[in-house]
Amino acid sequence: MIALAFPWVFLALPLPFAVYFLVPAHRERAPALRFPFFRRMAHTAGSKTHAGAAVLSRSRFQMISAVLTWCLLVAALARPEWIGDAVEVSRSARDVVLAIDISGSMDTRDFKAPDGSPKQRFAAVRDVVDDFVTGREGDRMALIVFGSRAYVQSPLTEDLETITSLLGQTEVAMAGPHTAIGDAIGLAIRTFEASDIEQRLLILLSDGADTSSRMSPVNAAEIAASKGIEIHTVGVGDPDASGEDRVDLGALQDIAGRTGGAYFFAEDEAGLQDIYERIDALTPRETETLSYRPKTSLAFLPLGAAALIPFAAVLVLLFSSRHRRAVA
Repeated sequence: MIALAFPWVFLALPLPFAVYFLVPAHRERAPALRFPFFRRMAHTAGSKTHAGAAVLSRSRFQMISAVLTWCLLVAALARPEWIGDAVEVSRSARDVVLAIDISGSMDTRDFKAPDGSPKQRFAAVRDVVDDFVTGREGDRMALIVFGSRAYVQSPLTEDLETITSLLGQTEVAMAGPHTAIGDAIGLAIRTFEASDIEQRLLILLSDGADTSSRMSPVNAAEIAASKGIEIHTVGVGDPDASGEDRVDLGALQDIAGRTGGAYFFAEDEAGLQDIYERIDALTPRETETLSYRPKTSLAFLPLGAAALIPFAAVLVLLFSSRHRRAVA
């Protein structure tokens, strides 16, 4: 289908005709001699007299060429476009950030694999998170890892293979031996600033108490709540341990409660798998569909024709003038 981007430009079509009829014609002066008995001499010689200033005449061919050129220029300014068939694009209606604790305590081998064998905490988390990420194809996700400091491993992206690949290359204690939950939440807030989507979800997993954050987890959670970020917290590890090895379940519950999220605790890999399935059920994939019609400008067609017509008209006039001289 062909449409015009600026159809109102056609209001300018009668402009040359208005100038032609309302503005006085240009007169070209010709040299002449003036003496009293000029009319008698002209009558005796059988010649016709002419005015001292004459209006140049135009042939019908010139007028038609000028009119066509003007009409084509106006048509080009109206910008004709070819509008293609509707194209629908689906994108995620929610952005998700994963914040994974990789402090030194995540190296503890107290998780039970499905076969009952002991398994490293981080290895169990990585396997479960891989399945979770793979099942959310089409969503935009980001990955943050934190220990003594928090780092963005991947900004928000739809390339979920990159998320799983980077998580697979991550090792325990790469970010330091301590736990900075508040900094991880703060970094997630900054990551969400690049998003124009209103629904924002942070899934935070930790096995320890906050010991090295520059911002307290409670304050960070309050800021996240004010920006519409919902936080689901997942606790792993031993709540009865001492020091940094003790998971602070109360803090994780408080963080989730302040943002309208949910709190979970996992004791083994099966429990962790169940938690991520419940999170998936709580936050199913939401998409929004955008529809648009691709447009291709066709303005070059009338513009090219408008450039060719005067050129062709000049060639025709030159050829006809030489032909008349040759016949004469």
